[in-house]
Amino acid sequence: MRPWSVDFEEFVRARGNALYRYGFVLTGNAEDAADLVQEALLRLGDTWERVHRKDDPEGYVRTIMARQHISWWRRRRREHLVDAVPDKGYQDKGFDRASADTELWAEVHALPRKQRAVLVLRYYEDLSDQEIAAILGVSTGTVRSQASRALAKLRVRRAALPAVLETGISQ
Repeated sequence: MRPWSVDFEEFVRARGNALYRYGFVLTGNAEDAADLVQEALLRLGDTWERVHRKDDPEGYVRTIMARQHISWWRRRRREHLVDAVPDKGYQDKGFDRASADTELWAEVHALPRKQRAVLVLRYYEDLSDQEIAAILGVSTGTVRSQASRALAKLRVRRAALPAVLETGISQ
């Protein structure tokens, strides 16, 4: 047993749920969030000694998670259809910010992955465009254009939502 492994286990116990919630916001589903956290913690475990000394292991893990998420959606350029719709969705009871407006979060999760990642990093993580660009490996112009497109889509969908609910007509 390595001497630093106890510290690593304490970190995982203390921050694991928060990292899972962050992964859920990024990915939009429980399984991908769990995979994202697991992959990030594996990578952190390999570099724990160095990262722990820099005193920001959670920031390091969140950066790994954001980059891994981007890598996944680069590989999966299109959605994979399934034969059957699940009986019910997953709702994380401890995630107050997301559960406050479930309709909005459903719309955020319907956005393309790149746009969703930019919005999560900007509004959930409260990062600047430069920080987001560095994490995602894109230019600040790309960050701004993706955020603009995402917000425009959300505005259109949110404006149409009451009409859809009143008439029962889907778009």
